[in-house]
Order: sequence, then structure tokens, then C-alpha cells
Amino acid sequence: MEHISVLKEEVCDYLDLKKGDVVVDATIGLGGHAALMLKKIGKSGFLIGFDQDEKNLAEANENLKGHNGVILYNDNFRYLKNRVQESPHKEVDAVLFDLGLSSPHVDNPERGFSFLREGPLDMRFSPSQKLTAYEIVNTFPEEKIAEIIWEYGEERASRRIARAICQDRKTKRFETTTELADLLKRLIPDKSKHGKRGQHHPATRIFQALRIAVNDELSVLEEGLQGSMDVLKKGGRMVVISYHSLEDRIVKHFFKDLARSCVCPPEVLVCQCRGEPVVEILTKKPVSPTDEEISENPRARSAKLRAIKKLI
Repeated sequence: MEHISVLKEEVCDYLDLKKGDVVVDATIGLGGHAALMLKKIGKSGFLIGFDQDEKNLAEANENLKGHNGVILYNDNFRYLKNRVQESPHKEVDAVLFDLGLSSPHVDNPERGFSFLREGPLDMRFSPSQKLTAYEIVNTFPEEKIAEIIWEYGEERASRRIARAICQDRKTKRFETTTELADLLKRLIPDKSKHGKRGQHHPATRIFQALRIAVNDELSVLEEGLQGSMDVLKKGGRMVVISYHSLEDRIVKHFFKDLARSCVCPPEVLVCQCRGEPVVEILTKKPVSPTDEEISENPRARSAKLRAIKKLI
């Protein structure tokens, strides 16, 4: 499936980019959002992009040819702050995080992200990472597998699934995505076949959980958000697009904490901190794709956009 950037108009509206701005695309993918941002900031602007996937980065570089003022890093955005401070621009006017998987990740069975196509149990964003889904499924203790499925997949049947995985691997190790997906289909009722919106394939939550564990995604997100705030200029804006509740919850609470005018503990009746809000939240509720966008790009259906403006 062709990769289509999500919430393009909304991203541009909330970033409110101007000629000459310095922007960060923390998850550049194939460069779809980056190309739109470069049009907004013009030749006098500057874009810093990140992606852990070398192939994605090479394609993004090709797609963005002809634009001056672009630096692309084959790096995790948890190092965003350091990379920006090493660049000619120590601060930036805007930051975008699009946390969804890129189409090459999903569509290439060799990456092991999809339960619909047979491939190795990999799920690494970068080949340089050591931990794979294969190692988790085939070597981790039952209790640890259950914990991963519960915490990162929010799957109620986590213990039963972990028990079944550990029982089956005694006979034969799980080598492929479809071998694991077949087991999950036997364990979890498939509500997706009824065609109801919001219903998922039985393997969805478990594959999500494994992917998050392999790539340490939630800790990386927290570090990336904080690093971005440290290099964002006063008046600068940040937009984050998330695709599942765990990501969205982290972003929501991170923004809410920064928007509080008082950080005194609840037992203090009169404010002692004289604090000021660090940011203004621009999206009181998360922005979702329109029905028209979802019909054109079904992978956008779970996207939620949140945005802030830095005040101090």
C-alpha cells in the first residue's frame, strides 16, 4: 500500500510554520510531512529529520532532493536534543512526531511487523538493535511475556496467552509471524470479521505489545518529548500524532503537566511555587481524521493529534 501522510492539513495548521523557521520531523519516514513543512518554511528555512530505518531515510533523502537546509539523522529521536544542539541551530520553531508505523514497515513481511504476511519474528525499527520479537516469544519467562502483553497490549487474556506460548514453544520454537498469529486466532475470538468499526484482528494487541517492548517505545517517547521541549523556542509549537491509547496517554499527561500554573502538592492549600504554565494546549480534545480521510487511507483511522505552544 502506498504510504500516505496522516492529517496533513491539520499538521500544517497547528504548526503554523513561517518562512525561515527551523523545524524537526522526529519521525521522517518517507518524507511526506517533511515535504509539506519545507514548502511552508521556504529556502531560508531549515529541517532536521530523524529515522532509525536506513532505507526509509535514504528514500526520504531522495524525495526531499532539491530542498536546501535539510539534515537527516539515522538515529532514534530519544537523542533529538543532542542532535539539535550539535546542528547549526541550537533551538527550533516547531517539532512534529508522527508515531505510526511507516508503510514499508507494515508491507514488508521481512520486517516482521505484520501478522497478515509470513515473515520472521523481528519487529525492530533498526537492524542495529539486539532484542527481537523472536527472543521475547521464545526465551522470556511466562510471567514476563504476560506482563508485556498486559502492559503494552492491554490484553485481558495476557496470562492465558503467555501460558499457551510457553507451552507450544516446548515442542517447536515460533519462527514466523504467521505461526504466532495462528496460535492467537485459536485463543482469542475474532470480532474483526463482523466488520464493526473499532474491532481488531485477534493478533493486533499482542503484536503491538511485542513491537513496543522490542523498541522500548514508551520510554523513548517520554525522552523524545522532554528533549523537544528543551530545544523548542518560546512561541514554538509541537504536534504529536499517536495511534494507540498508551502513546496518547503519555502525550496527554506530558502536555497537561506543562500547562499547569501550579505544581504544588495537593496538601498545600495556598500556592507556594508561583509557577507559570510552560505551554498552552492548542487541542482541548485530540483531533481525529475525517471520515473522508479514513476512507482514502484506512491506516489513519486510529490517529489522534495533540498540539501545544511553548509560552516561556
